[in-house]
Amino acid sequence: MTEHRQLYDKVFSLIEQHDSWMSKTINLIASENVSSPAVRSAIVCDFRDRYAEGWPGERVYAGCKYIDEVELICIDLAKKLFRAEFADVRPVSGVVANLMMYTAMMEPLDRMMALSIAHGGHISHARKSLGGTAGAVRGHKVRNWVFDEKEFNIDVDASIKEIRRLQEKGQEIRFLLFGGSVFPFPHPVKEFREIADEFGMHIGYDSAHVSGLIAAGRFQDPLREGADIMTASTHKTLPGPQHGIVLSKAEFADAVKVAAFPGLLSNHHLHNVAGLAVALAEMIEFGKEYADQVIRNAKALAQALHERGWNVVAEHKGFTESHVVLVDVSETPMKDGRTVEEHLERANIIINRNLLPWDKKMGRDYRRPGGIRLGSSEMTRLGMKESEMDAIVEFMHRVVMKGEDVDRVAADVAEFRKDFQKVHFAFDTETPAYAHLRFR
Repeated sequence: MTEHRQLYDKVFSLIEQHDSWMSKTINLIASENVSSPAVRSAIVCDFRDRYAEGWPGERVYAGCKYIDEVELICIDLAKKLFRAEFADVRPVSGVVANLMMYTAMMEPLDRMMALSIAHGGHISHARKSLGGTAGAVRGHKVRNWVFDEKEFNIDVDASIKEIRRLQEKGQEIRFLLFGGSVFPFPHPVKEFREIADEFGMHIGYDSAHVSGLIAAGRFQDPLREGADIMTASTHKTLPGPQHGIVLSKAEFADAVKVAAFPGLLSNHHLHNVAGLAVALAEMIEFGKEYADQVIRNAKALAQALHERGWNVVAEHKGFTESHVVLVDVSETPMKDGRTVEEHLERANIIINRNLLPWDKKMGRDYRRPGGIRLGSSEMTRLGMKESEMDAIVEFMHRVVMKGEDVDRVAADVAEFRKDFQKVHFAFDTETPAYAHLRFR
């Protein structure tokens, strides 16, 4: 056997090991989900090897007659699900969707408002000095919303005052961006529509984390609350393939289309467009029931942690109205989010460390932040409910607070997971969620 054949075989061995491990873990990564067998079937079709530059019916490439039909179905489903006047399903990720939004709505170097990373903003919203997409790629000057740490949300009055101050100084704001990667509560979009109109600003909303909840009518409705444009990831609370969507008012359609092609995309991962169409159909059929359980499970997760003495953020507000739970672990025996993350992973519980708004003042950074972020989406998709959230928290408590042997807890987690091996809230559910399907 040649060295290259050995490496070839090792790749498949590692894939199979990963899939087997996933079937034994509790995955609480808020930015992940598990797609249905139907979505998985769609994304391995021949579309994966084809090109389709441009808009359906206006392609640069031949051979797209069936691809065009699928993409048009995907567009129609997205418009229906989000009640949007226009939808572009070509962005290959949420970050690319954000770049399309910036390109369509602003000129390079324009100034915008967005959440800071410490307050839950995403790196694609950030300034150049942080390596953020908005600043590093487009040159946008990013100012941050004034944030109320107690309410864990944008401070409306203070932020409006800051916008007026910047305008008076000649530092014109062109774009107001809402949304983030730690997003437990709806953002105050409608409260800023008046000042946006006063100064000729556009409003954008990055729904990456909460797009599935918005689609189900269970979080907020940005396009009715004043947003001109909204971006979405399609693999978080919306349980599809890794892709993106841009949704907007009809008047911005042409600008968004040109931003996609020829601006930012050539081919746009056509197999994932097919998978997205399937996921959108599933959401129209099952989304409300699914989103309700996601939110109930997040609240149950937070409550179970709180009852065991964990410091869950925003207790006075019911902890969360989305899939996300943020926990301050700085006073636990493990002291920081990275240590908690590493120990829980060894116990087959997958979470991620996360900055807290007050970490910088405490001398902490992203390498060893004071917090962890949890999400309920994937375990809900596997059929878990509130009682399972309590069991999950007990596993976490045994590791972090009681210091139990991680191998023992890992074995218990694997046993717990045996009853949750298939996807729910989908048309086709027979194939196990993490089964590796090898073509020969």
